[in-house]
Amino acid sequence: MKFLLPPIAATLFLACTVGASTVTKPNLVIILTDDQGYADVGFNGCTDIPTPHIDSIADLGGRFSNGYVTHPVCGPSRAALLTGRYQGRFGFNTNPSVDPDNPDVGIPHDQKNIAEVLSKVGYTSAVIGKWHMGSHPDHHPLSRGFDYFFGFLTGGHRYLPGELTLNDLSEVKQDWEWYKTRIMENRERVDIDDYLTDALTDAGVRFIRRAAQSDKPFMLYLAYNAPHTPLQATEKYLSRFRDIRDENRRIYAAMVSAVDDGVGRVLETLRDLGLEDNTIVAFLSDNGGARNNASRNTPLRGFKSDFFDGGLRVPFAMMWPGVIPPGLQYDKPVISLDLLGTIAGVTGAGIDPERPLDGVNLIPYLTGEQDGAPHQALYWRAPGPNQMATRKGELKLVANRDRLKDTYQLFDLGEDIAEQNDLQPERQDAKTELLEAWEAWNSELKPQPFPALGDVWWR
Repeated sequence: MKFLLPPIAATLFLACTVGASTVTKPNLVIILTDDQGYADVGFNGCTDIPTPHIDSIADLGGRFSNGYVTHPVCGPSRAALLTGRYQGRFGFNTNPSVDPDNPDVGIPHDQKNIAEVLSKVGYTSAVIGKWHMGSHPDHHPLSRGFDYFFGFLTGGHRYLPGELTLNDLSEVKQDWEWYKTRIMENRERVDIDDYLTDALTDAGVRFIRRAAQSDKPFMLYLAYNAPHTPLQATEKYLSRFRDIRDENRRIYAAMVSAVDDGVGRVLETLRDLGLEDNTIVAFLSDNGGARNNASRNTPLRGFKSDFFDGGLRVPFAMMWPGVIPPGLQYDKPVISLDLLGTIAGVTGAGIDPERPLDGVNLIPYLTGEQDGAPHQALYWRAPGPNQMATRKGELKLVANRDRLKDTYQLFDLGEDIAEQNDLQPERQDAKTELLEAWEAWNSELKPQPFPALGDVWWR
């Protein structure tokens, strides 16, 4: 397959400050999975699906036991990760419709994503895999600050190359047919001859190798669609899990194992090129494990789409050799917003003061330079009046279905990680305090400017 990326990006040794120490400007690799369960990595206790390469990120750096995303479904969660801001601040409240004719479907152009922020300080950026930030040309990754794109624009895809038969979205005639579109490389359609997860890994490795030929730092956003449905895997990976009797769990395990192999190849490439010590690598899922893909969120309550922690707390680890202490377990709450907050803090990338980040630089907290918690509180909401949550310290207030019927529940996550013991009847003071803070935050958010997924453009 022809690689269209011009020679770009690598390690530009510019000094920046992390606390009191001077370090080189690091590369950044964000590895994001789709609908992976909290319990489905070794560093969170998984025993039936080995994930040695993913686990090595936690071993060489830190594991976040209270690592969150901003929404329990993928589109809004990814919009927040990419911008470092709660997605409700710009109305990205649901999964977006698939509509290449609607320029409003996507992150508004006055909101800068991580590639646009880092380009100002010399970075070259790539997105490999799932985009899901709009299918109009104005929201193509190359129109939004990225220098290279290999993947698909919509929210899901089939994994077997023989099933990718549609040339573009104009051929889509019914819901979910966009899962069958040919892969895009930059703005061109290309064919793949391998399992999609492996093809995405190949593209990520190619980008890193090409980037290393340049004198610029790089950012790679490797957004796997695995283990999101459809449950599909090749014999190479299925053969590793003959002992798992449940068929869906066996296929799911194979899909996670393919991602783990890919993570291993990315880490090996960084080591081979001498880039490991100057690269921040983060791994996380976009939301909790889903009900329909055989994932597990144990011991958390709920799944994808829930505002219990099973929908919001995810496997989350980050390494930066020589900076983040190896084997660190960090227990204070952090959130996906902090990835942009961290790289902006480390590099000195300028942030629009009228649109400040909600994410923070985690490095001083991980190195022990700064005490306390990175966030005073974390907040979540759905677009309608039926779901909300907020966490402050160990207390979490949640209304998972219908706030209008006063279905609030209050949990002490330090004592009750499974959210089973509702303290709300006895702790009205805490409920009132958390709800008032949430309502103040909610008042700052905006309505959605585009149709939700399901409002389709061919009808």
